[in-house]
Amino acid sequence: MYLLILFLFPIISFSQGTITGKVTDGTTGFPLGGANVIIKGTSTGTTSDFDGNFSLNVDSFPVTLVFSSLGFETLEQAVNASGAVNVTLKESATSLEEVVITGLASSTKRSNLANTVASISAGDLTGVTVQSEFGSSLTGKFTGAEIKANSGAPGGGISMRLRGVTSIFGNQQPLFIVDGVYVDNSSIGLGNNIVSEASGGGNTSSTQDDASNRIADIDPEDIESVEILKGASAAAIYGSRAAGGVVLIKTKRGKQGKPKVTFSQTVGLRSPTQLLGLRDWDASEITALGGDPNAQLRDYEAEIFDHTRISSTTRFTTSGANDKTDYFFGITSKNEPGLVDNTGYKKTSMRLNIGQKFNEWLDLYITSNYINSDADRGFFNNGNANRTIGYALAFTYPWEDLSPVDGIYPAGGAGSNALETIALTTNEEKVNRFIGSATSNVRLFHTDSQNLKLVLQAGFDQFTLRTRSIFPQALSYFRSPTSLRGVAIQGTTVNTNYQLSAFLVHDLSLDNGLSFSTQIGNFFQDFDRNTVVTVGTGLNGSQTNLDQSTNVSTDQNIIPQQDTGFFGQTEINFKDRIIGTLGIRGDKSTNNGDSSKFYYYPKANLAINLHNFDFWNIDALSSFKPRIAYGEAGSFSNFRDRFTVFDGQLIGGNSGLSQNLLLGNSDVGPERQRELEYGIDFGLFNSRINVEFTVYNKKVEDVLLEVDYPTSSGFTTKIQNAAELENRGVELGINANVINKDDFTWDSSIKWWKNKSEVTRLDVPSFTEGGFAASLGTFLIQEGKSVTQIVGTYDASAYTAEEIAARDPEGDGFFVYGNSEPDFQMSWSNQLSYKNFDLSFLWHWKKGGENINLTTLLYDLAGTTWDYDDVGLDPSGTLTNGAYRASQAFANPDPVIEDSGYLRLREIGLYYTLPEGFTKYASKIRLGISGRNLINIFDYNSYDPEVSNFGNNELGNNVEVTPYPASKFINFHLNVNF
Repeated sequence: MYLLILFLFPIISFSQGTITGKVTDGTTGFPLGGANVIIKGTSTGTTSDFDGNFSLNVDSFPVTLVFSSLGFETLEQAVNASGAVNVTLKESATSLEEVVITGLASSTKRSNLANTVASISAGDLTGVTVQSEFGSSLTGKFTGAEIKANSGAPGGGISMRLRGVTSIFGNQQPLFIVDGVYVDNSSIGLGNNIVSEASGGGNTSSTQDDASNRIADIDPEDIESVEILKGASAAAIYGSRAAGGVVLIKTKRGKQGKPKVTFSQTVGLRSPTQLLGLRDWDASEITALGGDPNAQLRDYEAEIFDHTRISSTTRFTTSGANDKTDYFFGITSKNEPGLVDNTGYKKTSMRLNIGQKFNEWLDLYITSNYINSDADRGFFNNGNANRTIGYALAFTYPWEDLSPVDGIYPAGGAGSNALETIALTTNEEKVNRFIGSATSNVRLFHTDSQNLKLVLQAGFDQFTLRTRSIFPQALSYFRSPTSLRGVAIQGTTVNTNYQLSAFLVHDLSLDNGLSFSTQIGNFFQDFDRNTVVTVGTGLNGSQTNLDQSTNVSTDQNIIPQQDTGFFGQTEINFKDRIIGTLGIRGDKSTNNGDSSKFYYYPKANLAINLHNFDFWNIDALSSFKPRIAYGEAGSFSNFRDRFTVFDGQLIGGNSGLSQNLLLGNSDVGPERQRELEYGIDFGLFNSRINVEFTVYNKKVEDVLLEVDYPTSSGFTTKIQNAAELENRGVELGINANVINKDDFTWDSSIKWWKNKSEVTRLDVPSFTEGGFAASLGTFLIQEGKSVTQIVGTYDASAYTAEEIAARDPEGDGFFVYGNSEPDFQMSWSNQLSYKNFDLSFLWHWKKGGENINLTTLLYDLAGTTWDYDDVGLDPSGTLTNGAYRASQAFANPDPVIEDSGYLRLREIGLYYTLPEGFTKYASKIRLGISGRNLINIFDYNSYDPEVSNFGNNELGNNVEVTPYPASKFINFHLNVNF
């Protein structure tokens, strides 16, 4: 109400003047460039230049100036008249003073937050070691997350789950926002199922094509900071797209001072994390399988995977700023060959960010990013025709000779020749992408106690993904006249997102210590994806063009969506002692059954800084803040759910349509999430040690399920909001400034988190989902049980009636064999600096959580498993490990459901900065060596426990079928500032 009243008052002019001064680093005594100087209670301010100098026009006195800079304690200085104000900022041993985004156009100090918002700086992302892609740079660096690399193939592919399972059939990935742009993170299949036959009788997910997801396009070197809103209590302001959490990415921009030019070159060595080796063959075993005991044994696994590949990342940037204009230009070129021949990843990313301040009341900031990438993923994962590389390896015997003769490869006993597949096939993804945004701030008025501005934002994200898969007629399994005779697959996806928003932001500071920060606005978002995949079979000789094929088929999938709505939020702050926030967002979408219906998502939170009250006198506790937060968020239904669609069909030789068996639901709505988070943050010994402790309860209602429908209606299934889930979790973070001396510092951080899920309501009978079959291990969605429980069939003759009654009380024929969710996760990071040396490392411990390891099972069935002749698994003690696992196949999945826990050295880096003045041509030269995943400790009986046959399908991202092996990296760095 007060916001409206303010428009009725005239703007009163008071005495005006100019404040000049200098900001100095209190540790080094050097000028501090890029420091923020803001008039308290307003958004009016400036930044210090390269020499630490600043100049600021003030409309009226007295004012309070707020000086801040990343890594330094915030300082407030009262100023009564024009003149010089020189200040010194102390280095901060804590992150409590950093500014964190809390709304679409507002922020607050971390010390005032009522939520746990994870913040990751540019140094945390890429300061230790170079990263293949953005997703992998986040792993182990914040609480509440389960991040997995879906494949060891270059070019990206991760799944990220924040605070547990938030859907069963829907997308669980977080919303990624780059400089205000909602960026697409789709994973789009290549159409290779016609060759692999992966979905013939199994999970029909297109993610069995081992496609990367598009967040891999983002260059982590461009990023200034990342903030992760892990649950609805923090992410409610983003409404129906925030059920999986929100990842806010801010890219770099120029800072005031002399123009800066940087160059960096990284050369890396890639090698396999672990190889499995050959079975310890003897002559009788070879003879029993029809082999020649005198033949030379070849280790095909080593021939294909055991390589050290050289990668390179080249980076150039230039940036600068003055009082009116700032700019940042960066270009990164990456070339990362894969372990397997003819696989790899190349990417070029160019970014130009420009800001212009036209006058005291109008500015404009524009970001632009162009990405071009090329990834060849190889041909891996599941296949029911023994044609993928890993599948063929399982059934290839070391006495076979797979080498070509006069350029012709032999067929091989596996049904395909792995060496031939590597040499002749192509599975390529090419991306051209542009991401851009524009933000303008129009300051409508401001005084010493309040200000009002209009913020206009526009964002655009468009990519063209071209996929190409070639399986030539020369392949041994396509030589037969009755085969497909070669396959060429061409796919094109054009994805265009844009959004427009406008909102008012009002700040008010009262004399009694109360301050208000309010924002209201609306938005429009348009998303459109058009995918066309064309498959040609029966290729003409060596030709690969689609028009040189005998048969051509085309599949097109168009997914449009438009969302619109409003939002409002007010933060009330009393002297940084009591801080409360109220907000609401309303969304409507063309994906809802009723596209005109609004769904509302409220939020409310409260934090109390007890240490800021006059009564606080506990010296050891330098800060103490209890907090509580509540929020709601959603997840849209799929585009198809509201419609009854028609399928193309040939009727009497004519093209026609037939009704799909899935009945559209005009009442379908979004999945809704309600989260209550509460916790305590406190600092010890002048904030040398800071602790965050959080407990949350996240309930997901109206979960979308595909339920059975009476067949007499002409349909078999229908989408309904028919279940509820619950996630309960605990998160603990401890940051410590262990040593802080002039020539030696040591900062350390420990993070620990766990989550437990449950199906709290199920309106349909229990059902299995997420695997291939209950006999191989799958998930059972069952009321009162964990969403991620792994079940399977059992051999009733092997158990007593009492044992069966205890392990299968429902009598549904399933035992529970494990759970894919970890018991807990923990990370330990350290940054040590001694004179010109810097050492950083990050350990990551994942305790528990099971995988379904079907790679080992396939090798067992072929008799080729590396541990086939070991013993210890068979309870009777009569069979070797491989023979026992094979004997249980398709009846008892217990032997292939394995602990996927690990302890990893995720990152380690050692750098040396050459002394100042070493050369007149550069202001700073830094040399370093770093590593990723150099130490990997686990008992998992395959290449790596981080693997997924189904890509970023969260519910099935722990099923393994002959993947591309994981890698470890050693990198050498040269960084030069001019």
